[in-house]
Amino acid sequence: MLAFLTALIFCGTMIYAAASDLLFMKIRNIACLLFAAAFLVLAPLYGLPTKDILLHITAGITVLAICFALFFINAMGGGDAKLISATALWTGFSASLIDYLLISALAGGILTLCILLLRKFIDRSEIEHITFLYRLSDPKKGIPYGIALAIAGLWIYPALPIIQA
Repeated sequence: MLAFLTALIFCGTMIYAAASDLLFMKIRNIACLLFAAAFLVLAPLYGLPTKDILLHITAGITVLAICFALFFINAMGGGDAKLISATALWTGFSASLIDYLLISALAGGILTLCILLLRKFIDRSEIEHITFLYRLSDPKKGIPYGIALAIAGLWIYPALPIIQA
């Protein structure tokens, strides 16, 4: 039952973040907060030692500081920064964190290329009735990077330290 609940929370949050960012270009704060809180509740249930939980918290805080520096210089969205940081809480300083960041970067590059192609070749007047596509095709809008972050999160899920415990 615990494994099912963990999968539901982790994978559900990733899917929610991708869908929310695609449809609304926003990842809600409450989703990231609940995602982080879920780790803090589940980790002891999996028997993670307090020392390991503290290292996971340190990883989350470290990534949060880096991501908010990037947010401050307008290189990253706030929702993306919070989702990456909450995911780092789940990965800790493990190979999963490196994999998550690398896969996010690769998926984000492909996503960005696809959206740039959409913006170059689509006639916006033909899709104005499809709100999310119309928003995506706007060259003044950013890239819904939550999609790439979700792909990476789902990819690394089986290797998370809490799952391996």
